[in-house]
Amino acid sequence: MTGSSQETATASMYRKYIACLNARAWNELGEFVAADVVHNGRLLGVDGYRAMLEEDFRNIPDLHFNADLVVANESHVAARLRFDCTPVQDFLGVPVNGRRVVFHEHVFYTVREGRIAEVFSLIDKTAIEAQVRP
Repeated sequence: MTGSSQETATASMYRKYIACLNARAWNELGEFVAADVVHNGRLLGVDGYRAMLEEDFRNIPDLHFNADLVVANESHVAARLRFDCTPVQDFLGVPVNGRRVVFHEHVFYTVREGRIAEVFSLIDKTAIEAQVRP
């Protein structure tokens, strides 16, 4: 990341967004996510995005977002998120059922007018599968 003030502002916004998720401060989500946010090609809007996150936290009560790597410029953020958690049932079709798993999510965000407008997310399902094999 270079030292321009816009890149710093985008990275700062992203750190605050991650803190919002970890605090489950759902009423603040609209400060970071655009009203017409799209996730993996699906238009969710803020309400749908919030519902998706709330479902994630229901299924993984100890969910915590750890940003291992963040690269940001004025209009994009790329991040490698690390998770160390215990999903209570199947997760991504894998029968985790309360076992602790560690995995990464690779996420690319498009930022418009200071808010996340589009999210492309890929979770390392192979890492999860390897940890729950008998």
